[in-house]
Amino acid sequence: MNKKGVTSLVEGLPPTYWLIWTGTLINRLGGFVIPFLTLYLTAQRLIPVSQAALMVSLFGAGSFLAQLSGGELTDRLGRRPIMLMSFFITPIFMVALGLARDLVLISIATFIVGFFTDLYRPAVGAAIADLVPPESRTRAYGYNYWAINLGAAIAPLLAGLMAEYNYLILFVADALTTAIFGFIVLFGIRETRPAAAHHTSHAPLSERISQLKRAPILLIFSFITLFFGIVYMQGNVTLPLDMQSHGLGPQQYGAAIAVNGFLIILVTIPVSNMAAKWPRFETIAVAAILLGLGFGFTAFATNLPLFALSVVIWTLGEIAATSVGPTIIADLSPVELRGLYQGIFGSAWGLSFFIGPLAGGWVYDHWGNQALWFGCLITGIVIAFSYYALSAPAKRQMAESKSPTTN
Repeated sequence: MNKKGVTSLVEGLPPTYWLIWTGTLINRLGGFVIPFLTLYLTAQRLIPVSQAALMVSLFGAGSFLAQLSGGELTDRLGRRPIMLMSFFITPIFMVALGLARDLVLISIATFIVGFFTDLYRPAVGAAIADLVPPESRTRAYGYNYWAINLGAAIAPLLAGLMAEYNYLILFVADALTTAIFGFIVLFGIRETRPAAAHHTSHAPLSERISQLKRAPILLIFSFITLFFGIVYMQGNVTLPLDMQSHGLGPQQYGAAIAVNGFLIILVTIPVSNMAAKWPRFETIAVAAILLGLGFGFTAFATNLPLFALSVVIWTLGEIAATSVGPTIIADLSPVELRGLYQGIFGSAWGLSFFIGPLAGGWVYDHWGNQALWFGCLITGIVIAFSYYALSAPAKRQMAESKSPTTN
């Protein structure tokens, strides 16, 4: 790539953003524990599968609560304190989880790890909105998503090697990479919260909630995104079951789902660059259609290539949505509510990770795979029209909320 090409990639993204991006990549490269938590609890702590599943759900419950409380705290205390709290408290309980033997202690540690692991997410989302001008935000969030997925693709491979030697290394290494992100924030990142937001940081919660009621686009958008996430979760839950019913085992599912990670790493950056020039709501509507088409096509899949093709289609929708979605939230949010907006949006995704497996499993068990996949297709189309219908009122809200102090 020539110098002009590199310049176009980094244009509008300040040095502090790249510190956040680097910290995110390091943190996700060290995300060793969560992919192996169920295996660790059953194989090393000899906990029954049902109880191990409950432990993992406690992690998810902590993560869900972290999104909401993290968003509110981000606005009240600032972005930097919440990031530091997350990155320096998580390692303590991560190591404690690796050392815990008692079931009660494991349960408590798992919940706390889930809470503090994701407490920083609204703060990072708000900080990017603070730092990056609106025209560059799609690229900024897209690049950050790319870093998350690159780390998530590599971490399980490293974790598998470590687990062969000693599981405790997973917890220590995960804690270390999280703390490294903390030190990047401590020594390299100043508070990004705009001065215009300081005077409202101590406003009563009831007053802040009333602001949401007066401008409900965020709540509607997050509610629609909940269903987007529910459909998306079928790639982790019911897709392997359907492939198994066609005689395809774990290896074939692993190969099909690897297409998802490969595409994300390969095309997220160019798609984010192109999507920066596209209209936001129209883009995410197309993303929802791609999501629905991808999972709908699964109804016709009978072999590995066809299943992999379905993954390609819905992955393209995933990439577009995860670049544009946070950008829309940043554009919608008043400067004093950026953290809360990011937290509510993140909690919609967190809730979908809980509801998605239950809803998909129930439909698959009671109505069969065809009903599930055609249901995903119809849901994707409804989501697309819902996103598109929000476009005009959202643009009016954005125009009304613009001020000289908005970044």
